[in-house]
Amino acid sequence: MHKINKRNLIIFLIFLPFLSSKKILANQKKPNLVVIWKRKRVLALYNRDKLIKAYRIRLGFNPKGQKQKEGDGRTPEGKYFITHKNPYSKFFLSLGLNYPNQADRTRAAGKGNNPGSDIYIHGLGKKNIFLHYLFDWTNGCIAVTNKEIEEIYKKVDTGTVVYIYS
Repeated sequence: MHKINKRNLIIFLIFLPFLSSKKILANQKKPNLVVIWKRKRVLALYNRDKLIKAYRIRLGFNPKGQKQKEGDGRTPEGKYFITHKNPYSKFFLSLGLNYPNQADRTRAAGKGNNPGSDIYIHGLGKKNIFLHYLFDWTNGCIAVTNKEIEEIYKKVDTGTVVYIYS
């Protein structure tokens, strides 16, 4: 009987890493951080410090620099959060950001500007996918393909932190 218990223990210990790795992989697939690099045109999903997946993006039609005011075509920079999911977006699906945050409102007010609103991570809707790859076209949002936003939309929860860098 002693040998059977020892044998079972050895078998259990051999398979333990495989059992626990499935749980770890499942947790890694749920992002707790979105990082956007405007200059590189990349949106990356992370779980803690592990990259889950990266996507090519398009930005506002005037992407260089921090968003200053409504209509300037710039994509904001800073720390934001996913506030809500919109399954009825005209751009297929979208994830709302808490833009403008307090820093954005203060900066715009200091210059007598309206900071604007409605900044999203969204798909293309009915836009031509080939034009998407040629130039920045949004009014300040972050755009990916419809297939990509479907994937991102399923993985990213409201409350997820989003950092947007120049």
